[in-house]
Formats: sequence, structure tokens, C-alpha cells
Amino acid sequence: MKKKIGFWSIVLLAINSIIGSGIFLSPGAVVQSSGSKALILYGIAAFFAAILAVTFAAAAKYVAHSGAAYIYAKAAFGEHVGFYVGITRYIATCIAWGVMATAVVKTVLRIFGFDQNDLMLVTISLILLMLSLLVINCFGPKFFELVNNLSTIGKLAALLVFIIFGIGVIATTGVNHFAQIDRLTSAGSSATLSTLVMGVIAAFYAFTGFESVASGADDMDKPEKNLPIAIPLAISVIAVVYIGVVWIAMMVNPQAMMATKEVVALVAVFNNPLIQNIVLYGALISMLGINVAASFHSPRVLEAIAKQGQLPSWLAGRTAKNFPLPAFLLTIALAVLLPMAFRYDMTSIIILSSISRFVQFLIIPLCVMKFFRGRGDRRLINPARPNVLTDMVCPAVSLILTVLLLIKFDWIGQFTILDANNQHAPNYFAIVAMILGYIVIPFGMMLFNYQTKKKRYEYD
Repeated sequence: MKKKIGFWSIVLLAINSIIGSGIFLSPGAVVQSSGSKALILYGIAAFFAAILAVTFAAAAKYVAHSGAAYIYAKAAFGEHVGFYVGITRYIATCIAWGVMATAVVKTVLRIFGFDQNDLMLVTISLILLMLSLLVINCFGPKFFELVNNLSTIGKLAALLVFIIFGIGVIATTGVNHFAQIDRLTSAGSSATLSTLVMGVIAAFYAFTGFESVASGADDMDKPEKNLPIAIPLAISVIAVVYIGVVWIAMMVNPQAMMATKEVVALVAVFNNPLIQNIVLYGALISMLGINVAASFHSPRVLEAIAKQGQLPSWLAGRTAKNFPLPAFLLTIALAVLLPMAFRYDMTSIIILSSISRFVQFLIIPLCVMKFFRGRGDRRLINPARPNVLTDMVCPAVSLILTVLLLIKFDWIGQFTILDANNQHAPNYFAIVAMILGYIVIPFGMMLFNYQTKKKRYEYD
């Protein structure tokens, strides 16, 4: 019997998939734009994320196979929609993984005094990181589970130490700079509804990542039962930790958090060297941890499509240790080559990852509502107890929230760059990446898949 990832490890995997570098490196951005309202914005963002997480968890209740958004879309709307969602999501996960891996490499180089703009050094470091992740995964799900659990506990421990130490400082010294925040940021008088909405969106992105957790459902114990509980539980834990960290930073030393030149912004909040080192290494563990999680999710999207017969069957092959090696090798190649192709300038291609999330946030609520009504591919859908709140109300609210995010998304900023005259000019790299990632590659692969199946049918 193959060993499966248990419930608490699924919870830790979800936490590891969500907590990345943002809470360590740039919590001051939301505070800078919203002032003393930052905690409220984080609370609203957590609510948005929780609603979407419940919707994804409901989908996992009905469809307990690997692939997450891909398999849900296929079960609800058929092969063509599923294939499009799966391929675009796979491309986006490769890019996202490449972005995260490049970020951790550049951050480590910068922290230890190396030149993060040395392309050869960055490339070598990136390849070494990917090889390390390959080794971790080659030992099978149980070893991966151990590494994932330790990295998640490490990053949570660093954040909890930050919160506990901050409470101690406030309690013993009476330090409280919360009332000064609006004067430091001028947000109290100049913040508009649009500014606050953008602050919510910025905070919301710190909670994303839950949509990938079910990618490896086949490697999880009782996914139809455990995922619907694990994903919302992880979001709840993260919301408490995020709000706690931001609250402490705003109380103790908000000016340092916003003005620091440190790579890890939270390091500047306290002058205690021990706490600074705990936060610093916690940030490194966090960035490495989210790469560990990505090394689990990303290849399994490709493997899931192959398992459903929509890609060559060799991509669904596994080793004796139950590791999807062919899918992993192709994914790791793309995750390395895509950042290299853009000379590690992520601003031109990160749009693909953002749009992929929007596609999922629009499609999956529709899938869940269809499952609730008893429709879809019965070969893929499990018998599950319908629930009006989680299967209809939450998906409907998720759709509304996603539309709001789409309306407020910085489309101009993503597809333009500022020229020498501070005027917006087309960002051709981003435009080409969008066309390739969402039109040329997916539809080209759909056509190839159709022609392959047609020839096989004619041969038979």
C-alpha cells in the first residue's frame, strides 16, 4: 500500500503553500498605503481568501483526484475547458515556481553580500536549488512530508517568536506607536476608497496559494474528507499570524518597518540581535519552504493531465518511491529556463501567474455550483453531501469578489512600462508572454492533442 500524506501534514502543506516572502519582506507596503486601517484591510483580505478557500475545499469534496483546478473544470465542463484551464495553470505554476526560486536565490545572495545581478551566479544558484528539491522529492512522499512539515513549523515559529517578543516589549515598556502611523504615512487624510481597495488586493495576495493544495490529491490520505477541512483551517491560522505580525510591527516600530533598507523588513522592527536573526532565518526558511511546496504541486498538474489521457502517458510515470519523475524533470526545466529567457526580470512574465489565478477563481465557483446541482462527469465526481452554504453561497460570493479584483487589477501597470518621459509605453515582453501563455501554447496543444487522438482512432 502506497504511503499517503496525512491530515495535519496537508494542513502544514497548505500553510507552506501560502506563507512566502511577503509577510517578512514587505508588510510595510500595505501600512504605507492605508495607515492605521491596515489591520482592517488584512482582516477583509483574510475573509476574501477564506470564502475562496471554502469554495476550493468544496470542489475537493466532490472531486478527489489530483490536478485541482484542471480536474474540477474537466469534471464540470468537459475535456476542452479542463485542458485549457490545466495547461494555462501549468504554465503559470512553472513561471510562479521560477519566480519564487529566483527570488529566494537573489535574496540569499543579497543577504550574504554577493552580487544578485551576476547572471552566472544567479543561474548556478538556481540550478543548485532545483537539484536540491529534486533530491528531496526523489525520496518519496514521506520524506517530502517530513521536509515540508519542518519548513512550515520553522517559518511559523519565527513569526510566533516575533509576535510573542513584541507583546513582551509592549507589556514591559508601554511602547505604543500605533497612533503615529497616520502621521507617518499621511494615509489618514489622503486615503480614498480606491486606495483602500488596492490595499485589500495587496493584502489578499499574501493569502493566495491555497488553490494549489489539491494538485496532489492522489498522494493524500482521504482527500475528499481532509482537504475541505485542512484548507480553511490553514487560512484561519495564517490570518491570525499575519494580523498578529502586522499589529505588533505597527505598535512597536512602524517607521522602521516602512523605511528600512533591510532585505527582510521585519528585521528592522526590533533592535535585539537574537530576534533579528530568528526573523532573518525564518524568512529564508519561509522562502525555501514555499519552493518545497511548489516542487510538490507544479509537476502534479502536468501528471494529472497525462493521467486523464490528454497528454502522453509517459508524463504520468512514477518511480519506485512513488515520485512523478518525468513530470518533475519537464517542470523543473521550464521553471529554470523561463526566468533565464527573461534574464531574471520577472516583471514582464509574472502577469501569467496572476491571470491564472483569476481564471481559477472564476471557473471553480461555477464548477462547485454545478456539482451541487448534481451535474458533471459522474466518472470523476464522488457522492458527497451537498451544502447550500459551502456549495452555493460561498461560490456565488467568490465570483463577485473575483469580478471586483478583476476590475481593480492594475492592467495598465502590467502591460506597460514608464519611458524616459515618465509616459506609459507598451511592455512587449508582457504582451507576448500573455499571448503565448493563454492563446498560442494552450490552443496549439489542444490541436495537437486532437490530431493525435484522431490518428490513433483511425489507426485502430
